[in-house]
Amino acid sequence: MENAKLNSLAAAAAQANTDRLAASVVRSLSPGSLNPSTSSSQTGSPNFNHKISGIPCVAAASRYTAPVHIDPIFVLIDSSNILDANKAFVSLSLFNILRIPLALLPMVVSYGANFIISIKRINKYLQGDEIDPETIQHEPNPHTPVVLRNGTFSWSKDDSSVLNGITLDIKDKSLVAIVGQVGSGKSSLLSALLGDLYKTEGYVNVYGKIAYVPQSAWIQNATVRQNITFSQPYIEEKYNKVLEACALTQDLKILTGGDLTEIGEKGINLSGGQKQRVSLARAVYANSDIYFLDDPLSAVDAHVSRHLFDKVIGPTGMLKKKTRILVTHRVTFLPQVDEIIVLKDGQITEQGTYHELLAKNGEFAQFLLQFVSEQHEELAEEDKEIIEQLKEKMGPEFEKRGSIVRSETLSNSSDGIRRRTMSNASRPSTKKGNTSRSMSQLREEPESTKGNGEKFKLVETEVAQTGKVKWGVYWEFFKACGLVSCLLVILAFCLSSTFNLLSSLWLTEWSNDSLNPAAANDTTLRNIRLGVYFGLGLSETTFTLTNSIILNFAILKGARLIHEKMLHRMIRAPMSFYDTTPLGRILNRFTKDIDVADVTLTFNIRLLISQSFRAIVAIIAICLETPYFLLVVIPIGFAYIFVQKFYISSSRQLKRIESVTRSPVYSHFSETVSGATSIRAYDCSERFINECYHRVDINHSSYFPNLGSNRWLAVRLEFLGNLIVFLAAIFAVTSRGTLSPGYTGLSVSYALTVTQVLNMLVRAVSDVETNVVSVERCLEYTKTPMEAPWDLPHKRTSSNWPDNGQIEFKNYSTRYRPGLDLVLKDISCTIKPNEKVGIVGRTGAGKSSLTLALFRIIEPSGGRIEIDDQDISQLGLHNLRSRLTVIPQDPVLFSGSFRRNFDPFEKHTDSDIWKALELSHLKGFVDSLESGLNYEIAEGGENLSVGQKQLVCLTRALLRKSKVLVLDEATAAVDIETDELIQGTIRKEFSDCTIVTIAHRLNTIMDYDRIIVMDKGTIVEFDSPANLLKDTKSIFYSMAREANLI
Repeated sequence: MENAKLNSLAAAAAQANTDRLAASVVRSLSPGSLNPSTSSSQTGSPNFNHKISGIPCVAAASRYTAPVHIDPIFVLIDSSNILDANKAFVSLSLFNILRIPLALLPMVVSYGANFIISIKRINKYLQGDEIDPETIQHEPNPHTPVVLRNGTFSWSKDDSSVLNGITLDIKDKSLVAIVGQVGSGKSSLLSALLGDLYKTEGYVNVYGKIAYVPQSAWIQNATVRQNITFSQPYIEEKYNKVLEACALTQDLKILTGGDLTEIGEKGINLSGGQKQRVSLARAVYANSDIYFLDDPLSAVDAHVSRHLFDKVIGPTGMLKKKTRILVTHRVTFLPQVDEIIVLKDGQITEQGTYHELLAKNGEFAQFLLQFVSEQHEELAEEDKEIIEQLKEKMGPEFEKRGSIVRSETLSNSSDGIRRRTMSNASRPSTKKGNTSRSMSQLREEPESTKGNGEKFKLVETEVAQTGKVKWGVYWEFFKACGLVSCLLVILAFCLSSTFNLLSSLWLTEWSNDSLNPAAANDTTLRNIRLGVYFGLGLSETTFTLTNSIILNFAILKGARLIHEKMLHRMIRAPMSFYDTTPLGRILNRFTKDIDVADVTLTFNIRLLISQSFRAIVAIIAICLETPYFLLVVIPIGFAYIFVQKFYISSSRQLKRIESVTRSPVYSHFSETVSGATSIRAYDCSERFINECYHRVDINHSSYFPNLGSNRWLAVRLEFLGNLIVFLAAIFAVTSRGTLSPGYTGLSVSYALTVTQVLNMLVRAVSDVETNVVSVERCLEYTKTPMEAPWDLPHKRTSSNWPDNGQIEFKNYSTRYRPGLDLVLKDISCTIKPNEKVGIVGRTGAGKSSLTLALFRIIEPSGGRIEIDDQDISQLGLHNLRSRLTVIPQDPVLFSGSFRRNFDPFEKHTDSDIWKALELSHLKGFVDSLESGLNYEIAEGGENLSVGQKQLVCLTRALLRKSKVLVLDEATAAVDIETDELIQGTIRKEFSDCTIVTIAHRLNTIMDYDRIIVMDKGTIVEFDSPANLLKDTKSIFYSMAREANLI
């Protein structure tokens, strides 16, 4: 019964984990914490785990030493005290009753300590700042749906304000543009109107249904259609109009599953532009009254941005009768908006129509002048009209101010970036996938290989094993623990049990001395009895303590080894694994399953071994005195085995079900927290909270039958245990003429013990097989397929390879996963040393695949790639990737200091880092921080702007300075200013390097040596930009014309 309570406690602890997740989701979505991600560990001193692991050893020793000390103390305190069978075995039985609670004491202490730590962390989280629902009023105001009066906002009570004295009135059905330099407060203003900022003072009123398009698109792990409809009823005609307006029709046509194709976690299989368009389509389909659009045109090329503005956002678009607030850097569209708000240093400096602001010749005119000065050689026709207007309004000031605008820009951007750093510090995470690629590149599965439902599926369903846990799982686990340690544990348990039996037999002989008056009063014999009994008890305690220590360390070693193997496999797993495996599933293995292997399984195995030996000792002791007891023990033993087999089948499978159903809870929780702002904006909090509860309920549904099966087992074990005691007593009574009181007491004492022992043994066997399922699941991930070998010592290149930087594709073909179509087909081309080559093409052409192939993220299906005449497929991955440099579209930053992000392997001096920072135009910002290079970057770089994160990646590239540089749409999601900074530095500092650039802003590659034009996985054009533009029938010519470059 005690173990049943223990199981209930374990179940409650497991339930608490998922309950805390549910509570976190509720708090994140209902006006939640201003800083939901803030949580610090409060696990106490570093030696906490060592102290907890020592408790079982002390408890194990204490429950064996107590009986050894009590009997000698009894006979020594008074010479008239004689130890007889009555006193000896009654006291022994009472101490045996205490053994079970003492055995459970370590787990009670461990759970108690965990409870105290967890409740402190939860309390700290729940006591954090929360968004005040009264910050935003929703009073009816149909003519001016958005009103802000003297608003001052910060990201939390303790932060300095990021917006000061903001006053604005947004009229119904108007299109208002918000412009300004990086860090001026544009995104913060939208956040303030959404209620995500702490309002220090002022009045805000927003009247109407809201739709929000964040700067970093939030995408669910669902189908394209589900992401767009977002719980709204599916209306085909309306849906198709939205797809057409958001330029998604062409993307969906090339998919086997169309809009029923599944999008991976965080949109991992979509490009940045596609994610932004899906996010915009969701907003349009919502048919809201007010639209907050945070730079949705930044991640798409000029042609698509023109399409989106004309068909969706602009005066002729689908949203023309809606109230729209647009943050943008695309000055081309500003003449068409109703009103422009210019922000600087968190304040509105100018406000009015395009022509009114141009006439004022103030901040807005300077903003336009900055754009013109940075893009003067690559302006489209409509942009050139802006130049003429500027010249007309500014006259002679135009040339003068144009010459100094760049230096002003750099100094202003440093201050702006610093403000952005503060404002983003507490923003909810909206991380994007690390691999940008076309939707089609992962999804074009052959019709013959998949069923109609499965071929649209990307994420594989987690499958639970069935049947008995294979012996191979136990063998792998024991090998991880160490076979020598396992043998030592068994030997120590065997010796401690032997001494336990000998001490009981010795106690029997001692108690029989009371029948002989001469022996009872013989102090010499008494001292011998005392010495031997104490020696046997001390030996038993020593070996018990030894086996407990060895077992603890062996299982911790095994769990740690399995964890390290899992981690090694996860780090080295191919990208296809992450495309098809949700993050929640991986977290489940590394949290709950490893915790079971670390903690729960240690207790279960110790209990199993100790109860096995105790059962053997008890049966031997009873049979020594009453051999007929064997006739009863054998059939009852079979009954125990039958009950245990019947129970374990259901218990084991319920454990597997519980483990599998926990992963979706983690995945949904992560997805919900990352999209909390969007979810609140669309007023879908209740739906996501209910979905979280639903997933938690499914996970908990396995607990109720588990508790029911526990009760079923308890009833049968108690009945069999009582039957053993009854039969042992019967045999003792019938043998009263032949057995001495001592041996009769020994037999009944062990009979009383064997009831508890066999009950605990059956439960221990069941618990071990139930919880070893976690080891089974962890071992699955230790067999995850890996990429090619990391290092091939016999095929290493020279230290200065590549010294020229020539890249040659020879009949190269590849696919993302077996069973999918080729994404690159028979590619053959040569990129000469120091050549600057741009790669362009429409959606799904295979641009990103070409660069992924260079790093062997995807392996060849045919042909090869040579860099400086070296076949890269023959090299170790580390040797190859360490010699190439990439600036990705979605920058990857690590939690830690700036220094660790710039130079993770500590190969460069501080002076080298500062020089690189100066070249990347980040020196002013880093120098302005109090902690400088030691400034801590938040998870995913959430306390930096998008532009800053790109500049961090540029700094890395400058420090690495390899001969081959790959840019994967590196400036697609940044503003004009940051784009110009990055491009200028790249042209200057990498002039002697081979540069391969994927671009959808054609103006950034017009001065490159040659252009690769890709279509459907093949190279269709490869020549200089000038030659391609001469051919009016070329694809590049049509793309340049669409971008208004010709």
